[in-house]
Amino acid sequence: DYRTKNRVELKMHIPQHENNNEPIVDCNNEIVPLCYFNIIKLSAGEEFSYQLGDYETCIVPATGTIDVEVEGRNFNEVGKRNHIWESDPEGVYIPVNQKAKLKCKSGKAEVFISGAKHNETYEAFVIRQNDIDKVQYGSDDTKTHRKIKHILGKNPPGKVGKLLVSELFTVGEGGWSGFPPHKHETDMLPDESRHNEVYNFRFNPSNGFGAQFLTPDGEDFGPVYHVRDGSTFIFDKGYHPCVAAPGFEMYYFTILAGESQRPLHMNYQKEYAYQLETILACKICLTNLNNDFKS
Repeated sequence: DYRTKNRVELKMHIPQHENNNEPIVDCNNEIVPLCYFNIIKLSAGEEFSYQLGDYETCIVPATGTIDVEVEGRNFNEVGKRNHIWESDPEGVYIPVNQKAKLKCKSGKAEVFISGAKHNETYEAFVIRQNDIDKVQYGSDDTKTHRKIKHILGKNPPGKVGKLLVSELFTVGEGGWSGFPPHKHETDMLPDESRHNEVYNFRFNPSNGFGAQFLTPDGEDFGPVYHVRDGSTFIFDKGYHPCVAAPGFEMYYFTILAGESQRPLHMNYQKEYAYQLETILACKICLTNLNNDFKS
């Protein structure tokens, strides 16, 4: 039914808004039930606590510095950035059903909380800047050059169930990301895994914008979403490249949550898969991403 489909599409793009520390993508979301996402804003000395029974989470300060307490364990001075374009991220992994308390140690802090549905409890651990796995791929000539900082990638400093967390940057002003188009909507291993995904976009300068494409498998056309600074985009299926407007750098915080496994297996859109060979460094990119996300 067209009307039902249109309502679902509208819910996939969540414009920037003041969420008052309430989840932007809550547990058991109707589109991405495997994912969880919240943005917490704190001033110096303020605290925020949470506990999720069916989701493992990763706390990542976008800006500012926090202390994190997890069931009596303390991880201090997490986060070293004044803004996301400045340096590498840090984070703390929070196991299923364990209480986490955040305390702001800087003047202000904006904190991403990413999550994946899981049913086992592991040990909390901290991710420092020297634990971040950084890769680059694509080319400047084809406007596909991007930089990826894996916070929870292939080899995190502790055990993780189904959650992958990264930061992605378009390199230079304007350019494509997620190209060639790919999907991960069906467990059809080894060719494809089912992962729900959440993006939160930022632009430099902040008045920038971009376009998020979403083409259903087997169709020639799909919706295109106008994304701005602070936009959140959620999806469970479809090919999903995005592009930044000329003159702007684009960043997006990325959450991937697997249904049956953590490793990500991407299925490239057959009409464009040949560009893995023709775009400079894309063959390397595919190898790097497979090595980063597959066990």
